[in-house]
Amino acid sequence: MNAQSHQAAQDRAGPPASDVSAWVGVSGLLALAGYILLARHWPDIAEAFDLPGPRARLSGPYSAFLAMVLTGLVMAAWSIFVDKVHHNPSTGIDWANPRPLRQALDTAATKIAGLWATWALIGFAYCLGRFYWDGQFLFAMEVIGAAALPMFVLSIPYVLWLDRVLVNPRDGAWHFGALLIGREAWDIERVKKHWRAWTIKGFFSAFMISILPPGFAQVVDADFSQVLHNPVYAGNALLSLMFVVDVQIGTVGYLLTMRPLDAHIRSGNPLLAGWVAALLCYPPFVYGFMGDGGLLQYEYNTADWSYWFDGHPAVLWAWAALLVFLTAVYAWATVAFGIRFSNLTYRGVLTNGPYRFTRHPAYLSKNMFWWLSTMPMMVTSHSWVDVIRNTVFMACVSGVYYWRARTEEAHLLAEDAKYREYHAWMQAHGLVTAPLARLLGRAAVRRQPQVQPAE
Repeated sequence: MNAQSHQAAQDRAGPPASDVSAWVGVSGLLALAGYILLARHWPDIAEAFDLPGPRARLSGPYSAFLAMVLTGLVMAAWSIFVDKVHHNPSTGIDWANPRPLRQALDTAATKIAGLWATWALIGFAYCLGRFYWDGQFLFAMEVIGAAALPMFVLSIPYVLWLDRVLVNPRDGAWHFGALLIGREAWDIERVKKHWRAWTIKGFFSAFMISILPPGFAQVVDADFSQVLHNPVYAGNALLSLMFVVDVQIGTVGYLLTMRPLDAHIRSGNPLLAGWVAALLCYPPFVYGFMGDGGLLQYEYNTADWSYWFDGHPAVLWAWAALLVFLTAVYAWATVAFGIRFSNLTYRGVLTNGPYRFTRHPAYLSKNMFWWLSTMPMMVTSHSWVDVIRNTVFMACVSGVYYWRARTEEAHLLAEDAKYREYHAWMQAHGLVTAPLARLLGRAAVRRQPQVQPAE
């Protein structure tokens, strides 16, 4: 087959198959929806079955955490029993040839030492971070503190069981343990890879757990009777629901990084630029960057969309629908990952769902949402200085997300040939990506200097 025929066949076939089944996320979404309905109608259920305890909606922080746990269990069950991901070669597991327990003990002991030391150092970092002991992060510290002892204890049988079937049990945790024990050869690059993965888990897991309760309570306690009559309330209620979907399923992704689920972190982004771009968007770094008084704060003397369109119900309904759509795309981008969502990581290649249209649906929809909800070019002060400042700084924030996207692409392009194939297909055929690529390509051509022919 010549190159043109190969390209034509590829165009007809579409992008490469996704490493994640779309139904994993759908199963989690259905489980989450079921629990939210249960939490909202708990007073009626408790009354009907004469159950002990309060007759109130289950909108508290631990109910929010339980929703995430149940959502994760359903997605994990789907992955194992339906998709059978534990048989994927990418797990690095050979179930058919387990090693003797005595042989596994040798590597497991070193690996457990590395894991325990890693968790202890992450816990020490939590102790040093003052912001972890204030506001919403207190709930995360309560959960992580309660889970610490069971996690340490259960790691022993888990590592022993897994090391018997791993093709190469000497992973990053083993190399870090070997470094600490000082009795075997260890590879510094594997240690770095180990710490990149666990730094990502430690930083983002605490943040994600901390933001579970507020949005969940808003959704469970929302008065949906107003949805059909008040466009602003309807918009905000549905926006809260979309954000709850994103946070609940996204949190599962950070916690279930397990090889039997084929959801392990294969590599953390090794690029410093990628870490800087990502961390600027999260606490505590975001406070000095985009928060009140931050370097790029873009909300001086602004009012949101409901203020500017007040008195125009048709416009309010249309604008609310547009914002809900953008947020739904954002949530869909997380749901599509199933149990593999996390920042700064490579955990397989995702090519279905919204990733069939653009390589970065979450960043694109999120930034469009911010522009349309905040409307930084509209100010209550009637000051052109505020208009210019807010608009420029909002553009800078969007630029940070473009920077994040490029660093993530650089990481994935270096890791996986399938991603390189997906990247090329999207560049040529993606509904959103391809037109932008052609536009940027023409702009690049116009910027090239024209060479005069020699006389």
